[in-house]
Amino acid sequence: MAYTTIDYSQQYFQCVLYTGDGSSRTITLPDTDADTDPDVVWIKQRGGDGTSHTIFDSVRGVQEAIFTNNSNAETTRTDAVSAFNTDGFDLGSNGDLNANTETYAAWCWKESATAGFDIVAYTGDGVIGTTVAHSLSAKPEFILIKARAGTNAANNWYCWNVGLSADRNLSINTNAAQFADPGSGIIKTTQNTSNFGFSSSDGSGIVNVNEDSTTFIAYLWRSVQGFSKFGSYTGNGDADGPVIFTGFRPAWILTKRTDSTGNWNLFDNRRTGGTQELTLGKANPMEMLLHPDLSNAEVDVSGGGHSIDGLANGFKIRSSSAISNASDGTYVYACFADAPLVNSKGVPCCAM
Repeated sequence: MAYTTIDYSQQYFQCVLYTGDGSSRTITLPDTDADTDPDVVWIKQRGGDGTSHTIFDSVRGVQEAIFTNNSNAETTRTDAVSAFNTDGFDLGSNGDLNANTETYAAWCWKESATAGFDIVAYTGDGVIGTTVAHSLSAKPEFILIKARAGTNAANNWYCWNVGLSADRNLSINTNAAQFADPGSGIIKTTQNTSNFGFSSSDGSGIVNVNEDSTTFIAYLWRSVQGFSKFGSYTGNGDADGPVIFTGFRPAWILTKRTDSTGNWNLFDNRRTGGTQELTLGKANPMEMLLHPDLSNAEVDVSGGGHSIDGLANGFKIRSSSAISNASDGTYVYACFADAPLVNSKGVPCCAM
């Protein structure tokens, strides 16, 4: 039976929910014994339309914000996240991130080769064959790249997932299907254990991911048994949808249709509502949906929308909607653990 090298998932990933108060404060993660010490914090207001999905990280500088739902260049937010702490982060009075009485979700990752996560800042040189070093010590399976500042800093995000077709990318800020090189460069399909690179179908340029003198940020993950998993599944068009095996009980799931247009879908096991059942203090099924490519408020999909069942060893699609389960539709996913199915000593863990 599969087992993990990470028994304590919360050391590397946690979700925290909080209610804004409009004042500077410290946000404390649910498991304070984990010492997560996050390097990436992704925040979204749950109830308000028009507020962006905002990402901060320790590599670019804690006050530098980028947004998954648009292509805007990096911007400095002096009233937003001001520090990363062992047990969470410090937050200012910014109205999108800490408005009085509004509710928020924050997803926090620790950069660690053990947990298969690296953050890489680089400056483009405009050369098609350029490679950029990473510290995963394994081939990345999920890459997100955003231009920060420079000539093409307002270009779309570029995303590569191991489940995509050959020589195809996605953009997390759009609902577009997977696409080939538009003539200005994409992330390469083939990566290696020490660097990642880019390709250009006609050799004419690579401005999207390696524009000369433009600064970029790249987030890279690899699958870690019992903690994270990246891949693809095929829909069956039925409310009794496919089961995707991950080897752990999921805490966070991101999906996207690839063969046609469709929003990105983000679920976690902390946000509750609708008909959700709380099991071990966690939401199951996962019925509160956010779209990272939109600034919309979360949607309660318990009434037949796009819900997902979190299982002890993966997740099951409970919808016939094309956004997550069209017949013969193809989808990619990224998933992080709440708890492994079996721990590092081969002992089954507590499961839903």
